[in-house]
Amino acid sequence: MVLAVTIIVTGGAGYIGAHVVDALAAEGRDVVVVDDLSTASEARVGDHPLHRFDLAAPDATARLTQLLGDVRATGVVHLAAKKQVGESVARPEWYYRQNVGGLGAVLEAARAVGCDRLVFSSSAAVYGEPAGGVVDEDARPDPINPYGQTKLVGEWMIRAAARAWGLRQVSLRYFNVAGAGRPELGDPAVLNLVTLVLDRLERGEAPLVFGDDYPTPDGTCVRDYVHVADLAAAHVAALDYLERPAPAYDTFDVGAGQGVSVTQMLTAIASATGTSVLPQVVDRRPGDPAVLVATAARIRTELGWEPRRGLDDIVASAWSAWRAQREAGVEPIRPAR
Repeated sequence: MVLAVTIIVTGGAGYIGAHVVDALAAEGRDVVVVDDLSTASEARVGDHPLHRFDLAAPDATARLTQLLGDVRATGVVHLAAKKQVGESVARPEWYYRQNVGGLGAVLEAARAVGCDRLVFSSSAAVYGEPAGGVVDEDARPDPINPYGQTKLVGEWMIRAAARAWGLRQVSLRYFNVAGAGRPELGDPAVLNLVTLVLDRLERGEAPLVFGDDYPTPDGTCVRDYVHVADLAAAHVAALDYLERPAPAYDTFDVGAGQGVSVTQMLTAIASATGTSVLPQVVDRRPGDPAVLVATAARIRTELGWEPRRGLDDIVASAWSAWRAQREAGVEPIRPAR
């Protein structure tokens, strides 16, 4: 029996991926998930079919080609990738094999079966350290670490496929993603500022602030935060966009279009948790730009997408999810030291 499935979501059991699957299902799309579960959970997938394999494995192209054909997939949302900046610096060869090699398998399989819609998970890391800190899609990409480089190479790859065989593709450059659409879908990884702070508070440790002497209003770094459920909605809008006869653009920044400083984020977390947050200021981290914020004008104009949730929603939902995970016995995922 052939399944009537439309969209394949790679990395669909992960933090962002599970929210994308939820958003697609809410729009009536049939979804199949591909995930190696190395940093994800089968519980996030729910009733959606899950195929467990590594897209960078030698047999990945053959397995994905078979799957795409069997389910008659019409589109792929490709999120599966490694995303720790420090790890990418320490293991650049592996990052290229995982992120670039995995995308290569997706493109080969899609071409083989004629699946010609692809939404690619890119990153604001492609911009590196832009002058002025406020960027739009016309800014020159200049990634400063292997992670950002693999994302830029991915954009080049899918653009080349569009020229070669007609792939209809779009890259979404994520800014800082946080929050949770549902408590059970919260981010278990201690990698972004919100979960880093919550983890240290839970352990009775002072949150770390990496430098308070930046040229910003309060001296701390400023970033653009988008709620993960809003980010998921952007993927649905991007798939709809690919149905247009001649899409005008193939890259979109996904952000709120406004900056939040580290100090402002700590204040919001203190308010949500009812905890006094007294940070420890330490030295700056190499490569941290003072400001990195999107204008996010293009996605509003072209896709009609708007962030619906602000900073308070991001922090409150992240805190609710963090508590739910602890109550369920889910341990935080901390990067190896």
